Amino acid sequence: MPELRLWGIRRSIALAVVAALLLVGGLVVAAFWYAAWPGFERDETVTVATLFDLLKLVFAVVAGIGGVAALVVAYRRQRVAEHTNALAEFAHQLAHAADLRAEVSKALAEAADERAKVESDRNGVRLFNERFAKASEQLGSEKGAVRLAGVYAMAGLADDWREGRQTCIDVLCAYIRMPYTPPPDAPGETAGQDEDQAPVRDADDVRAAREEREVRHTVVRLVGRHLSLAEDDAASWCGYDFDFTGAVFDGGDLSGANFSGGGVYFDGATFIGGDVSFGGASFSGGQVSFFGASFIGGEVFFGLTSFSGGEVLFDRATFSAGKVFFDRVTASGGKAVHVTWPKGEQVTFVQPASSDGSVIFSGARFSGGVVSFERTTFSGGEVFFNYVTFCGGRVAFRTARFQVPPRFDDGLMEDPPDGLTLPEK
Repeated sequence: MPELRLWGIRRSIALAVVAALLLVGGLVVAAFWYAAWPGFERDETVTVATLFDLLKLVFAVVAGIGGVAALVVAYRRQRVAEHTNALAEFAHQLAHAADLRAEVSKALAEAADERAKVESDRNGVRLFNERFAKASEQLGSEKGAVRLAGVYAMAGLADDWREGRQTCIDVLCAYIRMPYTPPPDAPGETAGQDEDQAPVRDADDVRAAREEREVRHTVVRLVGRHLSLAEDDAASWCGYDFDFTGAVFDGGDLSGANFSGGGVYFDGATFIGGDVSFGGASFSGGQVSFFGASFIGGEVFFGLTSFSGGEVLFDRATFSAGKVFFDRVTASGGKAVHVTWPKGEQVTFVQPASSDGSVIFSGARFSGGVVSFERTTFSGGEVFFNYVTFCGGRVAFRTARFQVPPRFDDGLMEDPPDGLTLPEK
């Protein structure tokens, strides 16, 4: 900080006057010395002119002293003004430096926050990876209870880790796709087999199979529970892909699930026993595929299911034994294609509604058993039975209604469908 060093005003003026007097005295002495010290004559009387000269000399001395004092005061005022300006400039520099320090402090704080965030994210990802590794390890355990804990751990991780949710779902779906043989007490386990061909198991194998069934049913139940949540719920799994290709199902509850946006694949899946419910489920905005699926036991319920806004495929699906219910199914903007109906089957469509899309059974084979389309209404699109084979058994179309005549081009009709009535063209 600039420092002003000045004497006191009295001291300054006194010193200035003394200095001026000394200077004047010196000049007078120098003048007398130069004049060789002339002598002075004393008169007994003082004339007016002499008195007047003395007064002028006194006034000159007094004026000189006043001038010296004025110069001292002006000098001090100038110094004070200059110091004030210096202080103002210094204050401005201090303010600028303070602003710079504030900006630097803010930048340092932001950098510290960013480092803390990066470190937190790194720690969070590390924690998620550790949880993922732990849950995966539990799923690979030989003990059913540990695998069950791994299922819940993986589902909980999917809820917390949005960026890795699809990966967690893929792991759970992959677990369902693992080879599996239902336990002997599972309904329909030996469907399609002779009794003497049924596998023989000891008590440990049966217990392990029952534990595995519980783990698998838990996975299916958790998937259904998360898909039944509102789409804006933080724990909802709507919009993600679910791949159950080649999986074996001997039960499971997916009632009310909302499969929207993503793909749902049951290609080559086997529904071998137990009850699998899709009741009230909604398939919309994506692809749902049961390509090559086999329904060979148990009961599969699609009642009150809604297929909309996407494509629903039952290409080359096989229905043999067991029961499959499509009660009051709603299909809009989608299609179900290439359904194969093997001998001995009985499938009933109870009042499904189809609008804004086609229903395609092209290449299907209706042979043996009973297939009923009674009281069924096909509206809002064409119904295709191209290359369909009707042979043996009973196919009933009584009271079925077609707003658009169905297509039977190039089909084999050994036995005409019972009660089929087409509208006049």
